[in-house]
Amino acid sequence: MPEAARPELLRGVVHPWHHDIFGHMNVRHYAPFFDDASFFLYTALGIPIRWMTGEFGVHIVSAKAETNFIKELVAGDGFIIDGAVSRIGNRSATFHLRMIHAETGALHATYDLTEVFFDPKTRASAVMPNEVRSRLEKHLTQS
Repeated sequence: MPEAARPELLRGVVHPWHHDIFGHMNVRHYAPFFDDASFFLYTALGIPIRWMTGEFGVHIVSAKAETNFIKELVAGDGFIIDGAVSRIGNRSATFHLRMIHAETGALHATYDLTEVFFDPKTRASAVMPNEVRSRLEKHLTQS
């Protein structure tokens, strides 16, 4: 099960239509699961997107995502995706998400996501608000 410092973001199940010709979940199906989980990330960390946008006029955009495939999943496997903050910059933050088997606790994949703070009026990157930074710092981990 996910650690308390790493909030649970999503639960899912592998279906037969996720399989490829080798009999396990194809790599293309990991992306939507991790992407869906990332939509819950800020709220789970106590940073509602509407609050950030309304209070500071910024939101976030994904700049880089890297998936590492560790152990295959097959139809019927349930999984949990949890997440934590792995790096905080001036205009961006990086998050480390894990896909963990719901029954065995085995690690199946990781996803490292860098998001940039963005001003929708100027269409350019923006400095991370201090109030957002302080909330992110509470969840900063080494892994």
